Amino acid sequence: MKINFVAGFLTLAFAFSAQAQTDHSMHASPAAKPATRASYAIMGDALVKKIDKSKGTVTLAHGALANGMPPMTMAYKVKDAAWLDKLQTGQKIRFATDPDDDGMTVTRLEWVK
Repeated sequence: MKINFVAGFLTLAFAFSAQAQTDHSMHASPAAKPATRASYAIMGDALVKKIDKSKGTVTLAHGALANGMPPMTMAYKVKDAAWLDKLQTGQKIRFATDPDDDGMTVTRLEWVK
Protein backbone atom coordinates (compact mmCIF):
# COMPACT_ATOMS: atom_id res chain seq x y z
CA MET A 1 0.00 0.00 0.00
CA LYS A 2 2.87 2.38 0.71
CA ILE A 3 4.18 1.78 -2.82
CA ASN A 4 0.81 2.71 -4.37
CA PHE A 5 0.65 5.86 -2.23
CA VAL A 6 4.17 6.92 -3.25
CA ALA A 7 3.48 6.16 -6.91
CA GLY A 8 0.23 8.15 -6.77
CA PHE A 9 1.92 11.03 -5.02
CA LEU A 10 4.75 11.14 -7.59
CA THR A 11 2.24 11.03 -10.45
CA LEU A 12 0.31 13.99 -9.00
CA ALA A 13 3.50 15.92 -8.28
CA PHE A 14 4.66 15.43 -11.86
CA ALA A 15 1.25 16.48 -13.25
CA PHE A 16 1.16 19.69 -11.16
CA SER A 17 4.76 20.47 -12.07
CA ALA A 18 4.00 20.14 -15.79
CA GLN A 19 0.86 22.27 -15.38
CA ALA A 20 2.80 25.04 -13.61
CA GLN A 21 5.35 25.20 -16.42
CA THR A 22 2.77 25.37 -19.23
CA ASP A 23 2.62 28.69 -21.09
CA HIS A 24 -0.96 29.92 -20.74
CA SER A 25 -0.45 33.24 -22.52
CA MET A 26 -2.20 32.03 -25.67
CA HIS A 27 -5.34 30.96 -23.82
CA ALA A 28 -6.79 34.46 -23.36
CA SER A 29 -9.76 35.34 -25.50
CA PRO A 30 -9.51 38.40 -27.75
CA ALA A 31 -12.09 40.17 -25.57
CA ALA A 32 -9.79 39.86 -22.54
CA LYS A 33 -6.94 41.76 -24.16
CA PRO A 34 -6.33 45.36 -23.01
CA ALA A 35 -7.36 48.26 -25.21
CA THR A 36 -4.92 49.01 -28.00
CA ARG A 37 -3.32 52.36 -28.65
CA ALA A 38 -5.54 52.73 -31.70
CA SER A 39 -8.59 52.88 -29.45
CA TYR A 40 -7.09 55.92 -27.70
CA ALA A 41 -6.42 57.64 -31.00
CA ILE A 42 -10.13 58.39 -31.42
CA MET A 43 -10.48 62.14 -31.54
CA GLY A 44 -12.48 64.00 -28.90
CA ASP A 45 -14.11 67.42 -29.22
CA ALA A 46 -12.94 70.24 -26.97
CA LEU A 47 -13.01 73.96 -26.40
CA VAL A 48 -9.73 75.75 -25.64
CA LYS A 49 -10.09 77.51 -22.28
CA LYS A 50 -6.50 78.58 -21.54
CA ILE A 51 -3.04 78.43 -23.10
CA ASP A 52 0.05 78.41 -20.87
CA LYS A 53 3.20 78.57 -22.98
CA SER A 54 5.50 78.69 -19.93
CA LYS A 55 4.18 75.29 -18.74
CA GLY A 56 3.62 73.89 -22.24
CA THR A 57 -0.04 73.18 -21.53
CA VAL A 58 -3.47 73.88 -22.91
CA THR A 59 -6.61 73.77 -20.76
CA LEU A 60 -9.47 72.05 -22.57
CA ALA A 61 -13.15 71.63 -21.79
CA HIS A 62 -14.06 68.30 -23.38
CA GLY A 63 -16.71 65.62 -23.52
CA ALA A 64 -16.18 61.96 -22.61
CA LEU A 65 -13.05 60.48 -24.22
CA ALA A 66 -12.38 57.01 -25.67
CA ASN A 67 -9.84 56.30 -22.91
CA GLY A 68 -12.62 56.41 -20.32
CA MET A 69 -12.04 59.97 -19.13
CA PRO A 70 -15.38 61.64 -18.30
CA PRO A 71 -16.33 65.13 -19.49
CA MET A 72 -14.27 67.79 -17.68
CA THR A 73 -12.04 70.83 -17.98
CA MET A 74 -8.35 70.19 -17.39
CA ALA A 75 -4.84 71.15 -18.49
CA TYR A 76 -2.95 68.87 -20.88
CA LYS A 77 0.67 68.87 -21.97
CA VAL A 78 1.10 69.15 -25.73
CA LYS A 79 3.35 66.98 -27.91
CA ASP A 80 4.35 69.95 -30.08
CA ALA A 81 4.90 73.30 -28.31
CA ALA A 82 4.37 75.09 -31.65
CA TRP A 83 0.67 74.22 -31.36
CA LEU A 84 0.39 76.64 -28.45
CA ASP A 85 1.26 79.53 -30.79
CA LYS A 86 -1.55 78.53 -33.16
CA LEU A 87 -4.28 77.90 -30.59
CA GLN A 88 -6.63 80.60 -29.36
CA THR A 89 -8.85 80.75 -26.29
CA GLY A 90 -12.44 79.94 -27.26
CA GLN A 91 -11.36 77.89 -30.28
CA LYS A 92 -13.00 74.51 -30.96
CA ILE A 93 -10.62 71.62 -31.64
CA ARG A 94 -10.51 67.85 -31.95
CA PHE A 95 -7.72 66.04 -30.13
CA ALA A 96 -6.30 62.67 -29.14
CA THR A 97 -4.12 61.85 -26.15
CA ASP A 98 -1.17 59.55 -25.38
CA PRO A 99 -2.16 56.30 -23.62
CA ASP A 100 1.40 55.83 -22.33
CA ASP A 101 0.97 58.71 -19.88
CA ASP A 102 -2.66 57.95 -19.04
CA GLY A 103 -3.98 60.43 -21.56
CA MET A 104 -2.29 63.50 -20.10
CA THR A 105 -0.55 64.65 -23.32
CA VAL A 106 -2.25 65.83 -26.50
CA THR A 107 -0.56 63.94 -29.34
CA ARG A 108 -2.91 64.78 -32.17
CA LEU A 109 -4.74 68.01 -32.84
CA GLU A 110 -7.16 69.29 -35.48
CA TRP A 111 -8.67 72.71 -35.73
CA VAL A 112 -12.46 72.73 -36.20
CA LYS A 113 -13.72 75.19 -38.79
